[in-house]
Amino acid sequence: QVQLAESGGGLVQTGGSLRLSCAASGRTFSTGAMGWFRQAPGKEREFVATITWGIPRIIYADSVKGRFTISRDTAKNMVYLQMNSLKPEDTAVYYCAAGSYSKREELYDNWGQGTQVTVSS
Repeated sequence: QVQLAESGGGLVQTGGSLRLSCAASGRTFSTGAMGWFRQAPGKEREFVATITWGIPRIIYADSVKGRFTISRDTAKNMVYLQMNSLKPEDTAVYYCAAGSYSKREELYDNWGQGTQVTVSS
């Protein structure tokens, strides 16, 4: 079991930046990758980005490519999501997840509680 805790959400204006952090504890060695997903009001949860713990491989959703950067610190068991050029459509609850290197949320076994990101126009 892996425990995850997100932080760093908040309210920001269009064009602004935020950095989300995810602290992982427990059996982190059993997971291959860490992902970020988000869920906007009235919408299904969607994939944002994922990164492997080992030799870094990264996938981004097309909607965030060029604006968001995922990174990890293996020594600290931390994963980050740097979000730049934020748009109102980025408003959502952002979740950190541990699992397999994939865009598919069903391949992630452990989830954080989520952190709210609100982008005002």
